[in-house]
Amino acid sequence: MTIDRPGLPGDLPPAEVLWARWSLVAVLEATTADEGEGHHRTGTWVDDEGLHLDDCGCTWWTFEERGEGRYVLYGEDESSGVKWHEPPVDMLVGAPDWLPHESLQDLLKGWQLGCVYWYENGAWARAPYPATLHDDGLDCGMSRFVDRKDVLRTIADSDHGAMPAHDAETLLTHAEAHRLTPDLLMSLVDAPDRREPDRPAMTRALERAGLNRTR
Repeated sequence: MTIDRPGLPGDLPPAEVLWARWSLVAVLEATTADEGEGHHRTGTWVDDEGLHLDDCGCTWWTFEERGEGRYVLYGEDESSGVKWHEPPVDMLVGAPDWLPHESLQDLLKGWQLGCVYWYENGAWARAPYPATLHDDGLDCGMSRFVDRKDVLRTIADSDHGAMPAHDAETLLTHAEAHRLTPDLLMSLVDAPDRREPDRPAMTRALERAGLNRTR
């Protein structure tokens, strides 16, 4: 699955699927050392506000559940031309009132926002773009979670230990079905050739992500 440049709402999988894939990566990367406050957090993580991605360089993203099947995805990749476009692009045209408008406006005022997508009634949407806009950063930011094969490679790569392909598939399948339990998670990550898992941090991340309940 590929993402157009600029992105189209139909490029994204259902929000529940995107949430599950992103969450699983965040759970596998969870460590107690990264949970402290007072420093700029990087990587992929989940907290009480939602899911986050920050590579401490060119891309950052936030994905929030807003209740009743509603989600908002926003962030920026350096490839986005939205905030530099002339005439200006209003990223919140047509946006529903349940979005976190105050936070988004603060980001806009600080020139820190590249695009905003929202999900409701089973469909993604965004503000209309002019034909002269070439990229909004969605591809570079979200392609890692949109293509299922890329997600499998990520959760089985050397950063998390050399996980067998069938274990990675099992983890992802259960995450996407929102039936990933702590016992199943630990049974597949606690292997001799993998790094020592931070069980408390991973369990907390799993609970925050809600991968063991119907969303």
